[in-house]
Amino acid sequence: MSKRRWVLVGAAVALAAGVAGAQGPIMEMVANKVIQKYQTASCEQLWEEKGKPKPAQEQEVIQMLKGDPQMRTVFLNKVAGPIANKLFECGMIP
Repeated sequence: MSKRRWVLVGAAVALAAGVAGAQGPIMEMVANKVIQKYQTASCEQLWEEKGKPKPAQEQEVIQMLKGDPQMRTVFLNKVAGPIANKLFECGMIP
């Protein structure tokens, strides 16, 4: 697993642990890492990752976001545009 992904997963796990008062800044950091990943990844890299299963830590973060609608809304509002633009550029969405 790449160093960048470990940083993302580590920050997301800290977020999932419910670090009171620091959730906003941690969520911002995680969102920024996700945005950076999509902005720097090539289309080929994204296509390769698409079919692979997600690591356990990433699945935990997804479950955490599913369980907290408010945090999920803030997170998705921040990352949706950059991710959608990259996926469109790569032909991964219509």
